[in-house]
Amino acid sequence: MTVATRPPVFVTPEDFRRLYTLAEDAERRTPEVAAYLLDELERAQQVPAADLPPDAVGMGSRVTYRDDATGRERSVTLVFPGEESADAGAVSILTPVGAALFGMRPGAAIDWTTPGGQPRTLTVLAVAPPA
Repeated sequence: MTVATRPPVFVTPEDFRRLYTLAEDAERRTPEVAAYLLDELERAQQVPAADLPPDAVGMGSRVTYRDDATGRERSVTLVFPGEESADAGAVSILTPVGAALFGMRPGAAIDWTTPGGQPRTLTVLAVAPPA
């Protein structure tokens, strides 16, 4: 499945500033992920935290998604760098899948590229706000 248009992305102004700085700092280490995240932030709609859709994937959200190529479902928590944990299913925003999931809502699908260079489509199935 190829997604022709990218779904809207929502972010608070506070997270926008922090994530933009993180992405700029990561440009030397992970240029592809940093460029992807910067692109997503540039097209994101900034909204106050009170107006953020409760089902939009944000920092600390628990998200269940499906890799449409494999049918595999996975639940992860989106975290800032340094907070990731494979055991807890915590994925950094500065990973390809973390950047792809950011700002998405249930039912939305987005194309992304695996670290191995394989094109994939992710579909968000459920989002739980930060605990």
